[in-house]
Parts: sequence; C-alpha cells; structure tokens
Amino acid sequence: MKLEDKYHFEDFAVGEVVEIDSKYLVTRENLIAFAEEFDPQPMHLEAGEIPGTDMSGPIASGWHTCAISMHLMSDGYITNSNGMGSPGMDSLKWHKPVFPGDEIWMRRTCKSARVSKSRPEMGICSFLWELLDQNSDLVMEMHGLQMFRTRASLTGDA
Repeated sequence: MKLEDKYHFEDFAVGEVVEIDSKYLVTRENLIAFAEEFDPQPMHLEAGEIPGTDMSGPIASGWHTCAISMHLMSDGYITNSNGMGSPGMDSLKWHKPVFPGDEIWMRRTCKSARVSKSRPEMGICSFLWELLDQNSDLVMEMHGLQMFRTRASLTGDA
C-alpha cells in the first residue's frame, strides 16, 4: 500500500462511530499464558472465586484486555494508516470481566480532531474506544489521542 493510499488525519471525522470488523476470541489458553507472563494474580490463573463477586475465574487480566484492544485497533485501521504514534491515554475503565469463550470486538468514536500548530504535517484525534463482548456488553473503555500524518504533508502544502 502506497503512503497516499493509507488512512490520513482527514479520514477521521468528528462524531464518526466505527465498528471494527475484527473480533478476538479469548481462550483459556491465551488468557492463562498472558497472566503467567504479565499478571500472575490467582484470579487470572485459577478457576476460583473472584473476590467481591459471585463469579468464578479465571478471568482475563485488564492488561490482557488492553492488549486485545491494541490488536483490534491494529487490524481495524492503524496498520492501514499513516499513524504517527500516540501521546497517551486520558482514561481507562474496566467495566466487566472477560472470560474464556468471550468474543471481543471494538467500537471507535472520534471525539475531536485538530491539526498540530507546531507540526502542521500531523493531525491529532481524540478517540473513545469501547471493547464489547459477544452480547454487546461493554467490558472496557479508553479515551485517548492518536496522531496521523495529514494529506497536505504529502503534497508539500503542510
């Protein structure tokens, strides 16, 4: 894919809501493998009671859920964009545990967009990313920024 054929800053309209086509099936094996390496708390490794709930585990680590969101973003648009990274997240909330067998998908909403004053070849988009399960229940939401090259930067008009 040529640089000019990829998504640019101008392709993200404020107010636009996009359901990412990609889905991710959480398996017991990948859930436990992630937990063993990165978050070895008992609730992520064992089939036991989850403190403060009437549920039993194992449940996915919240950080595993974040990694799934990055996977879905990459599949959905980042790898086909002229992305320039991210200065960070404003908020992150886990709403519901993710269990083996859950199929996770993403909805992206563009909340605002502006061209950088100091770097006019770059646009900055504020997004709400929502991760949902197979029942369309919200499991996680993030608010943050992503930066993309502008089309004008390709033509030298930036």
